[in-house]
Amino acid sequence: MNTKKRFSFRKAFKYISVGLISMVVLWVAYHQVMVLFEKNKYEATGQLVEVDGSNMHVHAEGEGPNTIILLPGLGTSAPVMDFEPLMNELSKSNRVVVVEPFGYGWSEKTDKDRTVENVVEEVRAALKKANIEGPYILMPHSIGGIYSTYYANTYPEEVKAIVGIDPTLPAAVDYFDVPVPTMPGFLRAVAPSGIARIVIAGNEEDFLPLSEEGTYSAENLELTKTLTVWNGYNKNIIMEANEISNNIAKTINMSFPSDIPVMIFTPKNEKVNPAGRSTMTFYEKQLTNVVKSKIVPLDGHHYLHWTNAQEMSEHVGEFIGGS
Repeated sequence: MNTKKRFSFRKAFKYISVGLISMVVLWVAYHQVMVLFEKNKYEATGQLVEVDGSNMHVHAEGEGPNTIILLPGLGTSAPVMDFEPLMNELSKSNRVVVVEPFGYGWSEKTDKDRTVENVVEEVRAALKKANIEGPYILMPHSIGGIYSTYYANTYPEEVKAIVGIDPTLPAAVDYFDVPVPTMPGFLRAVAPSGIARIVIAGNEEDFLPLSEEGTYSAENLELTKTLTVWNGYNKNIIMEANEISNNIAKTINMSFPSDIPVMIFTPKNEKVNPAGRSTMTFYEKQLTNVVKSKIVPLDGHHYLHWTNAQEMSEHVGEFIGGS
């Protein structure tokens, strides 16, 4: 009797295991087919240009005397969609360009390390291939602040001004005495396995902009979800996150060039730590050597452009108008 029970249990376990594995394989296959279908359905909104053998997406809108380059923060899966309300405002009187790095939006993936040097050179190459001439006004969000700092120090003749959206700057880690974030490598399986599709289907509001109804169109939000399914925690985003420490070490002694105007948008009511330091005091210190600078506190959180696009555009117009 015991032998038969053990045999039945093993047989059942085997069938269950085979069934579960089959379900996983079928789901991954379904997800990959859906990605192919979606990529044919939702074509890139701008130009796909070849950089180092892979395609990068460059989206441009508007005309004007200034060319503003919007650079996304870490893990923003759909930069063009994310920046759309801000682009709509800025492009009324400027040429506005979103460069989607490898692993973001409609850009392909790359095996190249996500060093600050590689990222900046790829952005420059993409702009050149897209025939978008400088000098540029760099408008980085979050981690884009590190790349913009390097860009302005390495190629100052190509940078007309910098307008940061709560930008991460190299000195922040030491100033606030906080650790550099990293991401575990296993997360890179989230996108290709289709896990992201399941998670987003069950919690889509957690992956969409926190803004007033009507700020983003229904079409935009649908595309944002789709692009997040393609790109969420892909290998390039993981590589980029785990390269932050090295990129900070390379740029820690860099400050903004004194003759390049810098404006920074920062959330209001940021907490002051026990040492009396806040985001505001940090930015003030980073701008002490800059001849023309301005800090603009706004209501909202880290993604200030979700809720303040019009106000930000007005401030940008006033600031760069006298550059």
